[in-house]
Amino acid sequence: MISLTVTALVFGVVFLAELPDKTALAGLVLGTRYRASYVFAGVAAAFALHVALAVAAGSVLTLLPQQLVHALTGVLFLGGAAMLLMKKDEDEEEVRRPENQSFLKVAGAGFMLILVAEFGDLTQIMTANLAARYGDPLSVGLGAVLALWAVAGLGIVGGKALMKRVPLALITKVAALLMLALGVWSLWEAVTG
Repeated sequence: MISLTVTALVFGVVFLAELPDKTALAGLVLGTRYRASYVFAGVAAAFALHVALAVAAGSVLTLLPQQLVHALTGVLFLGGAAMLLMKKDEDEEEVRRPENQSFLKVAGAGFMLILVAEFGDLTQIMTANLAARYGDPLSVGLGAVLALWAVAGLGIVGGKALMKRVPLALITKVAALLMLALGVWSLWEAVTG
C-alpha cells in the first residue's frame, strides 16, 4: 500500500533539491533543440532507472566513488558543449520540426545524459536514504520519480518557451557556455575530491 504522506514528503524534498540542479539545465537545452515528448521520454526513463536503483540499493549508493561520477559527468558536459559549438547554424523552423531527429536518437541522448549526470547525485543518494529511513520503497520511489519528472518537464517546457522569444543561435551559445562551465566544474570536483 502506498503512503500518500511519505510520497508527498519525498516529492517535496526531491523536487526542491533537484530544481536548481544541472539536469534542469540539461532538460532546458535539449528542449530547445528537439521534440519535447522525445526528450521527456528519455529523461523520464533515466530518472525512473535512477530511482529504482536508489530505492533498491538504499544507502549503499552513498559509497560510490564520487570522483569517477564527477569525471564522467564532466566529460559528458564538455562533449555536449563541443557539439553545440560545432553545430552549423540551422533555421529555427527546421529545428522545431519533429522529423528532424528520430525518437530513438533524441530519447537516447536524453536518457544517456541523465543516466550519467545523475548517477550518485544528491537526489539519488537522498532517495536511497529516504527509502532506508521510511522502509516504504514504493511510496519513496513514487514520490521521487514524480518529483524528478516534474523538474524535467519544467526544464523541457521552459526550453520550448524560451525558443519562441530568443534566437536559437544565442540560446545555443549560452547553453554551450553553461555546459562547458558545468563540465569544467565537474572535472575540477573529480580532481580535487
